[in-house]
Order: sequence, then structure tokens, then C-alpha cells
Amino acid sequence: MNNWAEGIGSAIRYIEDNLAGELDIADIAAQAYVSAFHFQRIFSVLCGMTVGEYIRARRLTLAAQELSRGDIRVIDAAVKYGYDSPDSFARAFTRFHGITPSAAKEKGAVLKSYAPLKIRLTLEGGSMMDYRIVEKAQFTVMGVSRKFNSETSYQEIPKFWEEHFRNGGGEKVKGMFGVCIDSKDNGSAMEFDYLIADVYDPCAEIPGGCVTRVIPAGTWAIFPCSVKTLQDVNTKIWSEWLPNCKDYKLAGNYNIEMYTEMCDDPAKQYCEIWIPVVKAE
Repeated sequence: MNNWAEGIGSAIRYIEDNLAGELDIADIAAQAYVSAFHFQRIFSVLCGMTVGEYIRARRLTLAAQELSRGDIRVIDAAVKYGYDSPDSFARAFTRFHGITPSAAKEKGAVLKSYAPLKIRLTLEGGSMMDYRIVEKAQFTVMGVSRKFNSETSYQEIPKFWEEHFRNGGGEKVKGMFGVCIDSKDNGSAMEFDYLIADVYDPCAEIPGGCVTRVIPAGTWAIFPCSVKTLQDVNTKIWSEWLPNCKDYKLAGNYNIEMYTEMCDDPAKQYCEIWIPVVKAE
């Protein structure tokens, strides 16, 4: 993607043009010239919401406008804007607008409106980011894996870590890595595997319930941080470093968090974020 804002803007225009039709995350991401895996992260950081949340907000906005004008029946609005049944549409509509679709047809009904997003990247004062570019050979990780959805992963992955250590999982997998890998398109959302993992020791037996995954050889942009600053650094990677990086572009459908030994003070526990990259053409 040569122009970060232009690429995301193209993806948003594609969404807007197809709100009354099928929308697949792979097709949306293609408008920004990045993989669906990376597009989800970019969109969430820049727009403050997931792709699925944006699509739902826009569809429910348009549905309400049509219902209030009397242009469409409730059942037709449900079908037009991608809901499996009038009941599922009614539940989503009521959560968003605070009234039922039938009530929206009444004169004077108060409705919510979510306007189309417009992406503008502005220079507001730079912030210093430490990073290094590292070539790594192929390596294998071993750990416990669970599938997550891009819509809920930010909330559910911390619970996965908590559950792992609460149930004694730290005795077999200490958690040197948090690995997001292998995206799978699922309409406007994306499923991926997340591993709490260590470096695989081929001489040791793989504990029950654990799996191994191979991380390909390649180039990584590595950003140091602490557990306390990890989310802030992650946001800056996607909103500041990558949009302004002319030498490298995103590669493979995975990224890694590397953690040092646990410590009581999150500000003192060193960790890193690894992003796969390749030289820009």
C-alpha cells in the first residue's frame, strides 16, 4: 500500500458501495492492498472500531432511514442488510437505536445515525519509537492454541492468558510468546489461531493438549516495550510507524509478542512486538 490513508479510504468506499450486498473481509482488504489478517488490525487502530462493527453501524443507519421514510418493510430491510431473520435484525436494530424496527416507522421516531468514515492522517507532532530490523531463521514454537475472532479477540485473549496460568498451564508452557497466526476469512470478521507458546525443544516430549507451529524464516521489525506500554506501542506501530515507513511493507499472516520472565511490575517486565516485513519495491 503506497498511501496508507488512501488505501484505507478505498476500502471504506468499497464497504459503502456494497452495504446492501455481500461483504467479505478478503475483498475489503484487497482494496487497501494488504492481507485480511493485517487489515483488521490497521482498521481497528485507525478507526477505533472493528470492520464488522463499522459495517453493522452503517447498515443499521441506512435501514433506519429507509424504515422511517416508509420505503421498505421490516422483513425486506432485514434481508437487504444481511440478517438471517427478522428477529435477528430486530434485536440488532433495537440495541443500536433503542427502539424496534416497527417503532422506527412511526412519525417522530428518534433514531441514531453513524456517518461514513473519512480517514485523514495528520501530522500532530512525532513520537520517538525504538525498533530494529532483524533477519531470523525458521523456528518452531510449542504451546496451547485457541481460535479467536477479530471482533472479540482484544477482550478474549487476556482471558485466555489468565485462564492458562490459573489452571497451572504455566508449568508446561511458560508463555515466552503470544503468537497470532493463520487467518481465516469469515465474512466481515476473521478467525485466527492464537498460541501461548515457548520455543519448541525437539528433544522433549510435547505436553498433552499442546501443538507446534513453524514460523517461517524472514525479516522482522522488532519493537521493544514493557507489558505496561505494549498496547500503546502496538497502536503507534500501526498508526505511525508503518504509514510512514518507506523501506519496508507488511509480510506474512502472523505477528508475535515476546515476553521475558513474569514480574510483579508490568512497567519493568520487558517484552517485544515482532511484525513480519519485506523490503518495499
